[in-house]
Amino acid sequence: MSTTRPVSPGDRGPEPGAGGASGAPGEDRPAATAAGRRSRRLSFDGESGVVPLARDFTRQALYEWGWLPAATADQRAAAEDVLLVVSELVTNACLHAGGPAELWISCDNKVLRIEVADRGAGNPAPRTPHRAGRPGGHGMFIVQRLCLDWGVVRTPGASGKTVWAELGAPA
Repeated sequence: MSTTRPVSPGDRGPEPGAGGASGAPGEDRPAATAAGRRSRRLSFDGESGVVPLARDFTRQALYEWGWLPAATADQRAAAEDVLLVVSELVTNACLHAGGPAELWISCDNKVLRIEVADRGAGNPAPRTPHRAGRPGGHGMFIVQRLCLDWGVVRTPGASGKTVWAELGAPA
């Protein structure tokens, strides 16, 4: 699992025009991009209760994209994994980076990508050694275990970072 690679192996990065950005804070206008990639963006400016807000936003996208309602236990588990990873990344931004700025999720037929932008300077990393019996400190360990890959993108000259994670689409 990567904590420095900005995109997963073989990924050419975001498609041109794939931002899906909306003008109003909190607005979640869906966007379609090249090659059937769908995306949604949520701004957290001025919002409170951002973790449940992010989960609800993601759940709506999963319904829109056909991940929910799940027809099989594997499909249900895949959707629950996505919701858990969103919760962990947004929670980490709240606890360690001054709060999230935005959530961006995109999906094609094979991979769902989650990105959480924040204003923090630190690098997320699973605690080592992982101590399952201790409270707290499990977020990035969970992300690492559930995801195909994850990492951090920084923009030179800008504050903050974007933490991304990718999960496989259900069969």
